[in-house]
Amino acid sequence: MLASSQANADDDLMEAARQSFRPIPSVVLAVKDNPVTHEKVELGKILFFDPRVSASEIISCNTCHNLGTGGVDAGPTSVGHGWQLGQRRAPTVYSSVFNVAQFWDGRAADLKAQAKGPVPASVEMNATPDHVIDTLNSMSEYGVMFKKAFPSEASPVTFDNFAKAIEAFEATLITPAAPFDQYLEGDTNALNNQQKSGLKLFMETGCSSCHNGINVGGQDYFRFGQIERPSTSLRPTADKGRFAVTKVASDEYVFRAAPLRNVALRPPYFHSGQVWSLKQAVGVMAKVQLGAKLSDTEENDIVAFLNSLTGQPPKIEYPILPTRTDATPPPALGK
Repeated sequence: MLASSQANADDDLMEAARQSFRPIPSVVLAVKDNPVTHEKVELGKILFFDPRVSASEIISCNTCHNLGTGGVDAGPTSVGHGWQLGQRRAPTVYSSVFNVAQFWDGRAADLKAQAKGPVPASVEMNATPDHVIDTLNSMSEYGVMFKKAFPSEASPVTFDNFAKAIEAFEATLITPAAPFDQYLEGDTNALNNQQKSGLKLFMETGCSSCHNGINVGGQDYFRFGQIERPSTSLRPTADKGRFAVTKVASDEYVFRAAPLRNVALRPPYFHSGQVWSLKQAVGVMAKVQLGAKLSDTEENDIVAFLNSLTGQPPKIEYPILPTRTDATPPPALGK
């Protein structure tokens, strides 16, 4: 009788979870207005790792979105051109293709737009589209790869195609087969009892009202400090979030809900990058977003559930980059 009752409870929990979440697929989904081909992905991978598209020729996409450390860098905010500190924590590139938009404030509609953003940003790559194109055109290997990736175009080395190739590569950076995915697909033993308890709390406490869908977040925008204002270290007053995009007063301190896939791999947390403990982050979110005070056991259970969101990243071999030539622009160090 007890076994039957437990089985029913497990079935109910799984069914409730399926109402709010979806497993990550094992294959790349289609990307809008940008067919994902092998040639485009291979080109995008090399561009992702090439620091010569930055003015200093030190900073690549992988610098801030390190594929070896959860798709993010090590510090609270990224270090850019001339050792400048960025304003926000770098979002993860893993499974970012599933987000409704890119960046914490959603200012980029897709990964193509996101790929273009860091190039001219003075605090990031501090370059220009012309610098990128001049650099790529200076190496014949790139010309060959662009032609293979965009075979219908007479002059394929363009800034738009640079962004499309990076988007195609990033679309392959999905992390399926997490224990939680296996659970959603019917394996009740994929989560242990503590993780199931954490999942139940995650839904009943209200966490899943913002963190839901395939990416367990990343699908909508919410005010950070819904119930209680966070400290200024967690929510700097100068960074008003989505307000900078929309200029709508109600969007002050509104940010895209962080996708929680692989969240255990990428401390520190929040857009300000000021919390290094996942357990502390859970407590902060419960307090300022939901007005809830979780017990030590409840926080531990939710953290156990969040650990079940760690999937299997693709194996990426670091590419050998095309060799620079006399025509390749020199680095602009200290400028």
